Amino acid sequence: MSERTVTHDTFTIERTYAASPARVFAAWADPAAKRVWFAEGDGWELFGYDQDFRVGGKETSSFRFKGGDVISNDTTYLDIVPEKRIVFAYTMVIAGTPMSASLGTAEFVPEGTGTKLVFTEHDAFFDGIDKSGSRKNGCAGLLVRLDHYLKETAAA
Repeated sequence: MSERTVTHDTFTIERTYAASPARVFAAWADPAAKRVWFAEGDGWELFGYDQDFRVGGKETSSFRFKGGDVISNDTTYLDIVPEKRIVFAYTMVIAGTPMSASLGTAEFVPEGTGTKLVFTEHDAFFDGIDKSGSRKNGCAGLLVRLDHYLKETAAA
C-alpha cells in the first residue's frame, strides 16, 4: 500500500450581497434555490441532489465537470440559526476515492441594506488528491454563483 497523507488548511472568504440576511439565508436553506447556485451550471453534469435542511439533516450531491470523474458531496448540518449561521460537515469522494473532509461555517451579517457573508472552512485533504487553493477557488466561485442567483431572482 502506498503512503497515506493528510494535509490541513483553513480559509475564510467574505462577500457582500445586495440582499437581506433573510434572502441570502433562504438561498442556502431552500433546496430548489440551493440546487440552482450550488449544484447546477455550465459544464456540470448533475446526477443527483437532495437536501434536508435541519440540524442533523443531510445534503447529498453527485456530479462531474466536463466529462471528468464523478464527485460526490455528503453534508451533515450541525448547527442552524436562522438568518445568522449555518455550520456543516462534509466529505467529498472522487471516482470512489475519499478526497477530503471539511467543517464549514456560513455567517450572515447585516451590512446596511445587504448582507456580509463570512464563509470559513477547515479542511483535511487526503493523499494529495485535492488541495486548499483549488478548494478555496471552488468555494469562491460558488459564492459568485450565489450572487448571480440573488440578482436574477430579485426581480422575480
